[in-house]
Amino acid sequence: MNDPPPLLVVDAGRMAYMGAWRLQERIRDALADERLDADVLLLLEHPHVFTIGRRGGWEHLLETHDNHGDTIPVYEVNRGGDITYHGPGQLVGYPLLRLAGIGGDVVRYLRMIEELLIHASGLLGVEAVTNAPFTGIWFDGRKLASIGVAVQRGITLHGFGLNVSTDMTWFDRIVACGIQGVEMSSLERLLESTPRRETVQHAVIDASCAIFQRAEVSTDLAKLEARITA
Repeated sequence: MNDPPPLLVVDAGRMAYMGAWRLQERIRDALADERLDADVLLLLEHPHVFTIGRRGGWEHLLETHDNHGDTIPVYEVNRGGDITYHGPGQLVGYPLLRLAGIGGDVVRYLRMIEELLIHASGLLGVEAVTNAPFTGIWFDGRKLASIGVAVQRGITLHGFGLNVSTDMTWFDRIVACGIQGVEMSSLERLLESTPRRETVQHAVIDASCAIFQRAEVSTDLAKLEARITA
């Protein structure tokens, strides 16, 4: 039996949403065409943006401007789920994996992402849980992380947004995840002190490697770009 491929972990810093989407598409093609011999976990932060998934509707977008009157970008995307917010203080994770290598079942994959987020949150001192029938992880009835994925050419795309020190008032501009009355929360609100971003990333990486049963190989964005364009 062949060993599973390693997990290339890339801290991409702050990246515009469309740039990250196009990067995912290039990684998807490199994996599907067998030009890349490792799965990938992109970790990053987006500037303020709203995205609407395949099950979403524009009626859940309540306000399109920031506090200065500037328009906030809104994108309709091909992931599952409804509307969500990404922005500063949120850790976004995009696992790009060969679905066949983790069981080949999308629903099971969603449960795996929930497991890794629960595991990571536990490492940080927050005992998060699931909240069926909704996807994501929760604490005391408040949603801590949202999940929305897609599968193309047998490769997973999109992923999760974990609220670390997010300004929660941004969620007032939407019906988050299309759930009326949902209350969002963050690690900062649930812990006595705000966790360092690096600490949260390490917890997410450790949990990802454990759940996906992959060995971590850290790299940077430039080296990843070189590998997928070679």
